[in-house]
Amino acid sequence: MLIYEGTKDNFLSSVEQDTIAVEIENNIYERMHRHTAKNEFRAWENSMEYMYKVLNDQDIPSDAGIAIEYNIPQTSKRVDFLISGYGKKEDANVILIELKQWDELKAIPGRDGLVETYTGNAVRQVVHPSYQAWSYAMLISDYNASVQEGMISIFPCAYLHNYRRHDQDPLDAEQYETYLEDAPAFTRGEVTKLREFIKKSIRTGDNKELIYKIDSGRIRPSKSLQDSIAKMLQGNREFIMLDEQKVVYEDILNKSRQSVKDDKKRVVIVKGGPGTGKSVVAVNLLVELTKEEQFCQYVSKNSAPRNVYRKKLKGSIRKSSVDNMFKGSGIYTETNNNMIDTILVDEYDIIGQVRRRPILKAS
Repeated sequence: MLIYEGTKDNFLSSVEQDTIAVEIENNIYERMHRHTAKNEFRAWENSMEYMYKVLNDQDIPSDAGIAIEYNIPQTSKRVDFLISGYGKKEDANVILIELKQWDELKAIPGRDGLVETYTGNAVRQVVHPSYQAWSYAMLISDYNASVQEGMISIFPCAYLHNYRRHDQDPLDAEQYETYLEDAPAFTRGEVTKLREFIKKSIRTGDNKELIYKIDSGRIRPSKSLQDSIAKMLQGNREFIMLDEQKVVYEDILNKSRQSVKDDKKRVVIVKGGPGTGKSVVAVNLLVELTKEEQFCQYVSKNSAPRNVYRKKLKGSIRKSSVDNMFKGSGIYTETNNNMIDTILVDEYDIIGQVRRRPILKAS
C-alpha cells in the first residue's frame, strides 16, 4: 500500500510548503483509518527536511519516483522512503532508505544484527538499521512478482541524520559488517555520500512507474527463495519425517492444494505430545508449499520455537531471507484479507482471523 507517492519535484515542493507531514498524516488516515501520534508526525517533519537536502541535487532526476511509508503487503512493516528510476543501462532500480532519529546506540556483543538505543520512550534492543533496510529489501524481492518479472533491483541503505559518527563507532562494529556491505548506513554530515549512493542507480526518472509496479505486484515466492530453502532442508536428518508424521504431512499438503484450487479456507489441527514431530511436519510443509509458489509462513506466539527452526534451516548462514518466513502472530493486525496462502501455527498459538486458506495448528 502506498501512503505517499509523487515525483522528486512533487516531494521538494511539499517540503518547501511545509505540507509533507500533513499529506502523509491525511493519507494514513484515509487509507489505513489510523490516527498519527504527535511524535511520529514530528519525526516526519524532521526526516523529510533532511531528505529534501539529499534530493536537492540537479543530477537526481526531477521525475524520479518517490514513495513514503510504503506498507509492505502481508506485513505490518512500512518502508520509510523509496526512490525509483533507471540506471546507466536503463536497468530498473529502486533505492530503499530507512530513516532513523537516533543520536546514539550501543553494540550488543553476541547478538547478531541487534543494537541498543533509546526509542519509543525507553532504551530497547532493536535491529541494526542496515539489517532492517536489508531485510525489507529482501522481503520485497522475495515475494513481489512485479519485482521478479520486471527485474527490478532494490538497493537498501539507512540514514541516521541525527547521528554523529566517530572512529571505532558501534554502528560499524565488526559484527554488523555483513549487513553494512549490502545496506550502507549514512549519518549526519554524509549528505554527499548518500547522494552519490542514489545517483549510482538512478540516472533517469520513471515518473513513479516502478513504484506503482511494486505496489500492484502479486505476492509470490521467488524461484531463488524456493531453491534456497529447499537446499537448506536437503540432507538435514532431523527434518526427515517418520510414520505418522508423513501421513499428517501428506494430508495437510493435499488440503492446502485443494484450497488453492477451490479458494475455500480449511483448518487442520495436529495434536501430539512433546517430541512427536509436529514442528518437523510444519517445517517440511513450509518448504514444500513455498516450492509450489504459495505464500506460506511459520508462526508462533513465542519467539523461541521459530528461532530454533529458523537457525537450524539456515545453519551457519548469517544473512538469509529465510528469516522472513518465520513470524510472530502480531504481524497480522494490519494484514488485508486473503493475502496469505497457508499459515503454519505452532505452540498453542491462536490467530484471531484466518486470512487465507489452510492453517496447521500444532498443539
